[in-house]
Amino acid sequence: MPTSDVIIIGAGMIGAACAYFLSVQGFSVQVVDRGGVAGGTSSAGEGNILLSDKEPGPELDLALYSQKVWRGDLAEFAPLYEFENKGGLVVAAGQSSALALTRLAELQKSQGIRSESIAYDDLPRLEPRLTRAAISGVFYPDDAQVQPMLAVTHLLRLARQHGAKVTTYQPVVGFAAATAGARDVLTTSGRFSAPIVINAAGPWSGQVAELAGGYLPVLPRRGFVMVTEPQPGMVRHKVYAAEYVSDVASSDAALQASPVVEGTPAGPILIGSTRERVGFDRTNSLPALRALAANAIALFPALEQLRAIRSYSGFRPYCPDHLPVIGEDPLVPGLWHVSGHEGAGIGLAAGTGKLVAQVIAGGVPDLDLTPFAAHRFRRAA
Repeated sequence: MPTSDVIIIGAGMIGAACAYFLSVQGFSVQVVDRGGVAGGTSSAGEGNILLSDKEPGPELDLALYSQKVWRGDLAEFAPLYEFENKGGLVVAAGQSSALALTRLAELQKSQGIRSESIAYDDLPRLEPRLTRAAISGVFYPDDAQVQPMLAVTHLLRLARQHGAKVTTYQPVVGFAAATAGARDVLTTSGRFSAPIVINAAGPWSGQVAELAGGYLPVLPRRGFVMVTEPQPGMVRHKVYAAEYVSDVASSDAALQASPVVEGTPAGPILIGSTRERVGFDRTNSLPALRALAANAIALFPALEQLRAIRSYSGFRPYCPDHLPVIGEDPLVPGLWHVSGHEGAGIGLAAGTGKLVAQVIAGGVPDLDLTPFAAHRFRRAA
């Protein structure tokens, strides 16, 4: 007999959101992870909940829906994980970038995203320390941020209050058929059984799919973040260059770096962002860190006077078509893939978790999940 209704592989942001909404629906949930809670991608990000960096299409639809869930269903828990409605400022340093940014903002407005065009003379009103080389910008008041490790920890705690169980430091090593239509998930120290298994293993989800006999073309994409000594108030919003949007959408495996700078409630400033596909190589990269520092100083010259106190890296779950995968594996009935959100996983997690719970409960999801279906990779499989 099944030991639970649903097994979730992955105790990161996506897995935690699925666990919370499924347990609230009354499902018995078992979460299992190869490491600790939020020990993978979720511990290596900045906690962004963004609309500004997404072009019209399915991902933007999911981001809009997820914003409603963060601000609606989960609003009462916002103080627990430092939900900060800081807003985002995207700036352009040249005429071509300014025109592209304006066009994107107009397209986004047609989809319901709020934004405000900021002229050169008005930029200091939002960010007094911003470089005067920026010629214009667009402000997005609904861009927000959470502390990601707190968000994962508290959503799993709330899920446990509804009966969910969380087991850590047990890597999944295989799958086996079980009785009554269930499936056994084999770990290094035991097995768990359920009729539905959710693969929310982030960059490792492709490996999990292969163990189960399925297929998921999700790969790791490494990124670095630099942290400065505390300097409260130096950077008031999330600020990034217009080129960041194209870097996010790029499929280039080589190192890419575009400036992303934001303050935190505690005072340290977070500096991103780099992207490169180097497998699971955790080697520290001086070229990446140099690019981060140079880009950040170009955006905020005063940063040159601050010390960088640490840096960290992680792996984003990269999908070749830049869309998350949310759906059942066409080769393995009962195995659901919920992965491939890349750097947008924190922001998209709340909506993803609620939508998955709606479908598994037999309902019609609030958002059409067809664009995210796993069977779009059937031919490759």
